[in-house]
Amino acid sequence: MALGGGHGLAASLRSARCYAGEIVGIVSVADDGGSSGRLRRELGVPAPGDLRRCLSALAGDNSLLARSLEHSFDRGSLEGHPIGNLLIAGLTSACGDFETAVREVARLVGAEGVIYPATREAVTLLADSGEGRLCGQVTIERGSNIRNVRFDPANPKSPDAAIQAIIDADQVVIGPGSLYTSVLAAAVVPAIRVALLHTRAQRVFVANIANDRGHALGFDRPEHVETLRQHGIVMDAVVALPGTFRVEEVDAHVVVADVAHSDRYQHDPNKLGVALDALLSH
Repeated sequence: MALGGGHGLAASLRSARCYAGEIVGIVSVADDGGSSGRLRRELGVPAPGDLRRCLSALAGDNSLLARSLEHSFDRGSLEGHPIGNLLIAGLTSACGDFETAVREVARLVGAEGVIYPATREAVTLLADSGEGRLCGQVTIERGSNIRNVRFDPANPKSPDAAIQAIIDADQVVIGPGSLYTSVLAAAVVPAIRVALLHTRAQRVFVANIANDRGHALGFDRPEHVETLRQHGIVMDAVVALPGTFRVEEVDAHVVVADVAHSDRYQHDPNKLGVALDALLSH
């Protein structure tokens, strides 16, 4: 299973399709920018954007609906909204339950796995910084010296099935993705953080290829692992590109592998899948 948010979690889920017998994704719904932010403000639904990306990553290959999830309108009042976001928001409005809406979209697109939101309600990401208290994912992305990531409300509920999936998993993949607004935005949800401490699963952090902008600009990869530890998230293993980690820099098993796409900016799902499968079999 994998948890996080943004494009990074979608990459991990694509990798899981290469080797995992069962796939579960747990996705942050704290986004307050772009289409997701607009739908949150106008309809009061949790942010659907990262869930949409993950459903696309797991969707069947022969579905027109699956291929259309990422299509965005380019004019009119719907400009900037991907079809997948509107579908999730519309089903939530129709049936009154966000988790049910996500399950239905997964069924419609033939998703190869199960996707859960990290929280059952819309949440606002909070953090402290050198500039003081920061409120909202977009604001945190622009901040610096970030610490103490948390939520409003302070103790949002997670789906019971998502927590059980962490406990039962053989491997939990965290990352890649923006450190504070994708990775920690899912991992520090209170019930998820407790489940990560108690699971017998192998906990693997996939380090970013391109370093974070803004809020984690200048961080070396070991600083990402240390920041996770400071937030109560302990890793058993780390997957990183050659030259980004020395074994002695972190208290975890470090797997050095060229898991980058040819553009050297994002992960190659097949290469990452091979590295994660080898770790699981180790």
